[in-house]
Amino acid sequence: MKQDNMTTIQGKYDLVVVGGGVTGAGVFHRAVQQGFSALLVEANDFAWGTSSRSSKMVHGGLRYLKQGKFLLTRSAVRERQRLLGAYPGLVTPLEFIMPIYEHHGPSRSSMKVGLSIYSLMAGEKQHQSFPKSKILEMVPGIRSEYLKSGVGFKDAQVDDARLVLRLIFDGCDLGGKALNYTKADSIERNAKGNVAAVNLRDTETGTMVQVKTSVVINATGAFAETLHPSPLKDFHIRPLRGSHLVFPGDLVPLSRVISFFHPRDKRPVFFSPWEGFLFLGTTDIDHEGDMLKEPCITMDEADYLMEGLAFILPNLQVSLSHCISSIAGIRPVLSKRKRTASKESREHVVWKNKGLVTVTGGKLTTFSLLAADALKEAGKYLPQPSASRLVEKNRENSGPVYDRDMGEYLMDVQLSLEEKLRLTGRYGTRTADMAAICAPKEFLPLANTHTLWAELFHGAKNEQIRHLSDLMLRRVRLGLFLPNGGMDILDEIENRIGPFLAWDRAQWARERRDYEKLWQTAYAPPARDYVLPAR
Repeated sequence: MKQDNMTTIQGKYDLVVVGGGVTGAGVFHRAVQQGFSALLVEANDFAWGTSSRSSKMVHGGLRYLKQGKFLLTRSAVRERQRLLGAYPGLVTPLEFIMPIYEHHGPSRSSMKVGLSIYSLMAGEKQHQSFPKSKILEMVPGIRSEYLKSGVGFKDAQVDDARLVLRLIFDGCDLGGKALNYTKADSIERNAKGNVAAVNLRDTETGTMVQVKTSVVINATGAFAETLHPSPLKDFHIRPLRGSHLVFPGDLVPLSRVISFFHPRDKRPVFFSPWEGFLFLGTTDIDHEGDMLKEPCITMDEADYLMEGLAFILPNLQVSLSHCISSIAGIRPVLSKRKRTASKESREHVVWKNKGLVTVTGGKLTTFSLLAADALKEAGKYLPQPSASRLVEKNRENSGPVYDRDMGEYLMDVQLSLEEKLRLTGRYGTRTADMAAICAPKEFLPLANTHTLWAELFHGAKNEQIRHLSDLMLRRVRLGLFLPNGGMDILDEIENRIGPFLAWDRAQWARERRDYEKLWQTAYAPPARDYVLPAR
């Protein structure tokens, strides 16, 4: 499969999207579907930032109801339902359980009212109430002191990085072009001040290219003001960090998310099953570090999360020594910094300046709405879309890929229906390319994870990998799931996928050193062990 480079992207485009997170990927995908010629560039790897470091949830946001954000909640709930239908196997249903305690957190009646509104927005009842005895049965070891009852409700879950990659590569297969490790250095304007071109630079080789365009969509998240300073007086991007800890799935049997309120500050936190592992999160604090470096969890954040876990599961014998990895992401919100971090609005904003349209803020769940708003604001500077591309759009919308093609793609592969659905959800029609280069024996899981060897082969050959970290942290998530980031199996990975990457031994050695350093710096569990306090 042909991959783009600085030579193949030269020319003129209807629009250039800057930023390869979920917002930029959503803009790019929608633009190509609508028949526009589009180029997406990302200064690091696709999904390098927040969009591979989220809480992995596609949700309406119950807490926004409490803040009176009914329209935001309704939009998010409707988008959740749409994504469940559009990307089965990638966006999957997820059930929550929220215990109700006396004198701690919301009351049963207030939760019932909020969840009734939530269900009404979804068009079907998506919640139920449970007595104390049922909660104790459903979640063995849950704190029983002052426990009154509980509620269950539905939301959804996603591999956020794979969603970004699915959007980008689907867009490429429909005629768009996308490059990672390519920075938009500057924007050129004509005599009227309108956008006329973008100067692009390969961030590793230094190669420069100028492409012509009348529209630039700035979807760089926390970096948005680099290209487009805020036009609103005293409002600026406030980077907020959310951190998580990853634990083995056998630590405690968990089929639902435990959603609860932290005893220290009454913030909502969760303990969630994900891909066979357990995800504990999240924090919400100002990020003061270097924005160009990968963020990492602090010991204070780890203490906070472990304190919450000790509260909700007081008899669980666990410490940070059980933790496999950590992950931290930066949320971009527009703020005057007058609120506590967790009360900042997650609504998105759109700025425009003669062909430069900036979209930032928002939630993972509502990326498509952000994309639609950005393209609407750019409409004045966009030409009529290509009729031939609109034909492709109709083909793309003809139905979920798993329903049309899964049997043909994976006919000879010994996988369950659920496993096949997982693959086609992540790779769409590119599942056919994976099957073409991989023998059936390569559709086997790797090191007690859900990840298949075939995914590594396909990623190495077809998904614009520059570095080992691209493969281990975003194309697949082995860096989060395996002890020491999977360093113990790198010899086998090099031996098996080496021919697809065409790195010589010296480069493999450099990649392994760089990956180990990165993992220890940004993804390892915090160094100091933390034993849960007796309660």
